[in-house]
Parts: sequence; structure tokens; C-alpha cells
Amino acid sequence: MPTITKKELVYRIASKTNQKKVVAKRIIQYFIDEVISELEKGNRLEFREFGVFEIKERAPRVARNPRTGAVVEVAAKKIVHFKPGRLMKERVCEPVPARPTRARNWAEQPAAANQG
Repeated sequence: MPTITKKELVYRIASKTNQKKVVAKRIIQYFIDEVISELEKGNRLEFREFGVFEIKERAPRVARNPRTGAVVEVAAKKIVHFKPGRLMKERVCEPVPARPTRARNWAEQPAAANQG
């Protein structure tokens, strides 16, 4: 799966809008800077059909170092959470096929198996 960089986005947007790459790059960078600035202030950013960016706080917890087995306290921290919008879900997020269940249907078991 290829990785699309900011440079590639700049090229695509510049060619679609008939702008110079320098102008497209500046606009994209301004957009990124504004998103980060608003999240830093604790604001929620909602882009209809695209999604929502917001800050959530993770509670402190106790974890274990997998190599040493030592108990480690992990401090509370803020994380950026993204929830995709309707259009993004429709176009990008495909449903995951359901896994077959392993539950037994006891009604279909032979009578001898149900007795004692």
C-alpha cells in the first residue's frame, strides 16, 4: 500500500487548481498549522462529511513491562481522536465480515450425548 506524502498532495492540488506548487504547499501548511493550533487550545474540529478531530484524555494506569515483567505507572495523557464522517465511512470503511461463532447448538446434539 503506497504512502502519500504532503509533497504528493501539493502536486495533486496544484495541478487540479492551476496554482503553483509553492502556493498549494503554503495553503496546505496553513491548514495543518490551524488544525494543530485549535487542538492545542482544546477545541473540537468538525469537517462535515470528513470527520471530527478532538482531544481526549487517557486516565493514568498501571502497566507491565513485557521484557522485565516490572510494574510501571503510566501517567494520564492527552491524545488526538479522529472519528470519520458519514462520507468517509461510506467510501473508505468497509464492513468487516462476521466471524463464525463457535457456540454449540445443544438442541441439535444427539440425545445420547445429552445424557449422562
